[in-house]
Amino acid sequence: MKNHIDKINYHILVIEDNIGDFTLIQDYLEERLMSPKIAWTKSFKEAKEYLINSERKSDIVLLDLTLPDKSGEALINDIIPLCSDIPLIILTGYSDILFGIKSLSLGASDYLIKDELDPASLYKSILYNIERKKSQIQLEISEKRYSDLFHLSPIPMWVYDTETMRFLDVNMAAEKHYGYSLQEFLGMTIGDIRPKEDIPLMLERVQILNENKPTFFSGTYRHKKKNGDIIHVDIQSNTLPFQNTIGRIILANDVTERFAYIEAIEKQNEKLKEIAWIQSHVVRAPLAKIVGLIDLIKNEGFNAGSDNEKLFGYLLNSAAELDTIIRDISNKAEEIKLQIEHKKPLQ
Repeated sequence: MKNHIDKINYHILVIEDNIGDFTLIQDYLEERLMSPKIAWTKSFKEAKEYLINSERKSDIVLLDLTLPDKSGEALINDIIPLCSDIPLIILTGYSDILFGIKSLSLGASDYLIKDELDPASLYKSILYNIERKKSQIQLEISEKRYSDLFHLSPIPMWVYDTETMRFLDVNMAAEKHYGYSLQEFLGMTIGDIRPKEDIPLMLERVQILNENKPTFFSGTYRHKKKNGDIIHVDIQSNTLPFQNTIGRIILANDVTERFAYIEAIEKQNEKLKEIAWIQSHVVRAPLAKIVGLIDLIKNEGFNAGSDNEKLFGYLLNSAAELDTIIRDISNKAEEIKLQIEHKKPLQ
């Protein structure tokens, strides 16, 4: 049965000082790859120069563990930074399983024994590690995108452990808005940013969320800053896996100004009701007196005498009373205007 031939033009760097081993590796590669672009370096120094100066980045690096100028763990530690996002497969004549495991922890992608090598196993390792590296890079990009969205968001955000309620991570906006540093947050629970009288309700809400497992939740609550200020925040939250546990990510939008504005509107409405009552009840009393006195003077006529003087005095007193009431209404209306302008929420 004819072997499958991969038509992709892989660029492969082989770091090997033994020409016999290199020739064998080259034959294995050419048996499974149609047109591999193979570069060969015989020492760490040559490999370093190639990796730094090559115009075309390699798709994979095959490294012999024993070179003339460097070997073993020291070689791996020095070659890994040069490979950057290139997968590194170690090829060695030693079947030291423990060192093979250690090499993976140092950053190598795979560890193959030369005596056990054949075209199929080498091709399989190359293909697997190239694809795995692509997936790792995509995951890193995705994680960085999440990290940027989280840490650079202008709105305070944090993640807390759903079981212990401890902060797992907070963004810069949360640090700035609440007054705590990152290290201070990481030593606290979400109860530490709540007024004491609100904690029982918070515990009840967290228990309900944990038991019912809802993914999304929103609501408005009171929070407490480091300086003791109480603020109102609109909370949007969702669950997510985080640091080997289940976390809940919180977006906290401060709506304190909005609450103050609504409170001012409510007070305005109360004063408007009061003004309306004054207009419909209090104003009508002196006004009715004035109308009655004018009607009396109109019908009886105005003649000098004690009775008419009294009528004129009543008329003046009623007018003064009406003027006082009108001034009171004007003052109340001005108070409403000042309160609304002072409490107007930021746009």
